[in-house]
Amino acid sequence: MKSTGIVRKVDELGRIVLPIELRRTLNIELRDPVEIYVDGQSIVLRKHEPTCVFCGGSKKVVSFKGKNVCAACKQELTSAE
Repeated sequence: MKSTGIVRKVDELGRIVLPIELRRTLNIELRDPVEIYVDGQSIVLRKHEPTCVFCGGSKKVVSFKGKNVCAACKQELTSAE
């Protein structure tokens, strides 16, 4: 993991501010969902990208009947009907 040299304090509500340089680098816009998870002793933040419930792919994902489905799996589902 690469260190950025940026240090931020946690406020009284448990929040931190992501510096604009990091948001630009990761293409995180206002109101974008961000995943937060633990990897060993590290907290990892990552821009959330929806994935297909069937194949796990993240290209051309759309909502189909309330589930995230990629275009290929959606085509397969609709042709099976």
